[in-house]
Amino acid sequence: MASSKLPILMYHNIAPELGGGLTISKKKFEAQCKYLAAEGYQTHHFSELMTNQPLSAKKNCVITFDDGYVNQLDYAVPLLKQYHLKATFFIPLGYLGKTDQWNTGELSIMTVAQLRALPSETIELAYHSFQHQKYNELSLEEISEDTKKCFDLTTEKKLKFTNALAYPYGKFPRKDPEKSQFFNLLENHGFKFGLRIGNRIEKFPFQNPFEVNRIDVKGEWSLLKFKRKLKIAKLF
Repeated sequence: MASSKLPILMYHNIAPELGGGLTISKKKFEAQCKYLAAEGYQTHHFSELMTNQPLSAKKNCVITFDDGYVNQLDYAVPLLKQYHLKATFFIPLGYLGKTDQWNTGELSIMTVAQLRALPSETIELAYHSFQHQKYNELSLEEISEDTKKCFDLTTEKKLKFTNALAYPYGKFPRKDPEKSQFFNLLENHGFKFGLRIGNRIEKFPFQNPFEVNRIDVKGEWSLLKFKRKLKIAKLF
């Protein structure tokens, strides 16, 4: 089967004005959305990729946001709708309605009600663990228990989640046998995709569905650098 280039963009915070590092300004994010739309990029949800059918568009990408911040609801969702783009929000389910306690504790995370109200034609929900811990520092039993808590909560709250998982901090066991055991655990729990960082452009169908690479979009990038990253991620 012929493969297609599929850059997967990773975002975190959106700020109304200045950005840098994991935070991008609303103005820069809009410029990137406008570019993707003008260039005819087809955006995809992971639920649409599970059949491994060839991508029909000439230009394709996936937009992802980690951590479920309220600022994504405030700034990203309206722009995604405006430019007819789709995105996947990866949610750390143990922190709903709280703050990013694994980091600064200053950024608010969406509530169950806010997740339910997201437009499903634009936003797909997926997993970012329960406790937002590094998988390479946890035992298989701890990872399994964390995952069970995720499934219990989404079932209890009747939240529709796609079986894709973004690894917190991009961390996962890198050496066998731990790596193979980790991937087997994910598969046994029903996950179809596992996302790392990697900063490489993916090809679809994915060669390694539990080592899917994303491009870490930085707040200080110019639009020119963003365009280059879409084409040759690792060189810039």
